Amino acid sequence: GFGIDGPEHVIEAAAQDFRQFGTDVQALEADLSTFDGVDQLLSAAGGRQIDLVCANAGRGLGEAFLDQDIAEWRKVIDTNVVGTSYLLQKVLRDMVARNDGKVLVTGSIAGYIPGAFQAVYNGTKSYVDSFVAAIQNEIKDADGVTLTNLMPGPVETEFFDRAHMLDTSVGADPKKSDPADVAKDGWDALMDGKAAVVSGWKNKIQSAVANITPNAVLAEQHRKMAEPGTAD
Repeated sequence: GFGIDGPEHVIEAAAQDFRQFGTDVQALEADLSTFDGVDQLLSAAGGRQIDLVCANAGRGLGEAFLDQDIAEWRKVIDTNVVGTSYLLQKVLRDMVARNDGKVLVTGSIAGYIPGAFQAVYNGTKSYVDSFVAAIQNEIKDADGVTLTNLMPGPVETEFFDRAHMLDTSVGADPKKSDPADVAKDGWDALMDGKAAVVSGWKNKIQSAVANITPNAVLAEQHRKMAEPGTAD
C-alpha cells in the first residue's frame, strides 16, 4: 500500500491516480512541522511494517531575512529541519533494527549555496544534505537499509508561489525541472542503493562549481536570482 501526505485536494487526486492500478492508498493531511503531525502520519500505517518512506515535506520562503515574519521562517525550520529529523529517527530505528528498508529524503543543491533572499530555506537544506550524509555513516553496518538524498534544483511546482517568489528571476524561470523527471531520478537512485543524486545535468554542473566558488560570490549570484523584482 501507499501513504500520501500533503494538501487535501492534491493528495486525494494523487491517491486516485494510484488506485486505478488496484493499489491500496490512504490519503492523509498532516502538519509535518510538528511532532504530533509526524506521529499522525506514522500512526496511519496502523501498525503495519513501513518498508519505504519518501521524506519530501518541505517549505520555502523568499524575501530578505530582516523583512520576514518570525512565524513564517520558524515554520520553514520546523518543517525542513525538525520534522524531517524526527521522521527519519522514527522510521530508521525500526528499519535498522530489522536491517531492511528504504528512505528517500529530498535535500537540494540549495544546500551548497548561501541563499541571499532565501537565507533560511537554503540554510535548512544545507542541514538536510549534511544530516543525511552523517546518518548514512552512522547506519552503514545496516547494509539492508538504503538512505538516499535527492538534490534537485528549481522544480516546476507550487513551491515558488507559496514562498512568495513569483516576482523573482528563479520563480519566473520557465525552464525549471519537470517534477516527474526529478521524482524518477530520486526513485532510480533509491532502488539502486545510491547515497545521493543531483537531478538534472545543469544542476550537476552548478553543484560542482559551487564547491570551488567563494561564498561571497555564490551569495551574490543567488541574490540575482532570488531578490524580489528580479523577474522583470
